Amino acid sequence: MFADTAKIYIRSGKGGDGHVSFRRELFVAAGGPNGGDGGKGGDLIFEVDDGLNTLNEYRYKHKFCAEHGEEGGKNNCSGKDGADLVLKVPAGTIIRELNTGKIIADMSGDNRRQVVLKGGRGGKGNQHYATPTMQVPQYAQPGQKAMELDVILELKTIADVGLVGFPNVGKSTFLSRVTNARPKIANYHFTTLNPNLGVVELAGDGFVIADIPGLIEGASEGVGLGHEFLKHIERTRVICHIVDGAGFEGRDPAEDIIKINEELEKYNPELLKKPQIIAANKMDLLSSEEQDIAIDLLKEGLKDKIPENVEIVPISAVSGQNVKELLFKINELLKTQPKETIVFEQEYFPEDYVDEDLPFTVEYDEENEEYVVEGPRIEKMLGYTNLDTEKGFEFFQGFLKRSGVLDELEALGIKDGDTVRMYGHSFDYYK
Repeated sequence: MFADTAKIYIRSGKGGDGHVSFRRELFVAAGGPNGGDGGKGGDLIFEVDDGLNTLNEYRYKHKFCAEHGEEGGKNNCSGKDGADLVLKVPAGTIIRELNTGKIIADMSGDNRRQVVLKGGRGGKGNQHYATPTMQVPQYAQPGQKAMELDVILELKTIADVGLVGFPNVGKSTFLSRVTNARPKIANYHFTTLNPNLGVVELAGDGFVIADIPGLIEGASEGVGLGHEFLKHIERTRVICHIVDGAGFEGRDPAEDIIKINEELEKYNPELLKKPQIIAANKMDLLSSEEQDIAIDLLKEGLKDKIPENVEIVPISAVSGQNVKELLFKINELLKTQPKETIVFEQEYFPEDYVDEDLPFTVEYDEENEEYVVEGPRIEKMLGYTNLDTEKGFEFFQGFLKRSGVLDELEALGIKDGDTVRMYGHSFDYYK
């Protein structure tokens, strides 16, 4: 089973607490402090494994936690650091924060290993707090809290060329002819469910080609498995439309190309900036004269709908007609494009959202008859949460509950319908 998305919970290790202890020596009533420091918590790390091509390993296990640091010991002994946890993923995997959808890491190109959640610092033992006026410190620093996140893993196939087209136009047959890939092929009126990759070998050259599962109208809105399929086109450098040029399936090939381009544009307008080439397939079903008529009709149907420089190549994936010519034309297009793998920039930095030790206050404003919630923790959370979206608002509600804000409001006697003000935002409270 091919898995290209997974939802998992990840957590780094908590720092070990500092220790409180004192020297015990013969004839010494009260020795000095000798509590050791706590160990650092383990990091949560993602690493590319070239032996993987799916996210199947994350289909059944969804919780991954690094090891906590050990508490410090007596005699100035430091606690052991927690072990890092390394999660292996295929190249092309994007890690997104679940609630915002923002990118934490893109495991592509040169980014082969990234620390996503840093382990907590170990706390200092009481040996660090002795002063001339406080020679018997009875306290030590607690270890820093662990960082935790719910994330979405999303595999975006890395290929030079993406084959797009409606179901049953011959993409899988074409891929099996030109590469070492062996997709399942049958005359079905539904789509391949898995992206298939293969390597095209030309004289002294070559490229990776991907059969993107057949698209349907509404794919950009998520109809069917639209989003699951469209994301695999984002990294490709050239798009090759495969259409039923013979009209064997009763479809209009020009309309198919126009509709697919519309879906690409709705999903991501940048996709239409990629070079395109059209392969009019199934030409073996037509005579030479009929082929010429079919290509002329296709060109007429696409007039003013696609750029003039988009070439149409009549082929037959079954007989091999013009297949090699098409591959050479694709290779020439690739030479006009940068070779660097498209890598998506990081948008979400987990360390920015650590609200540890940040205070907040909850008070009742009698003059305005409203409850006021303020403080650095609240201000920071409002700064990166989009309250205009349903997910963002749900995430903020969860934060208010987890942080104890709701408990404090209830302790002050808040009732349904009362107003809560937070830095320019006003909310009606309902339990």
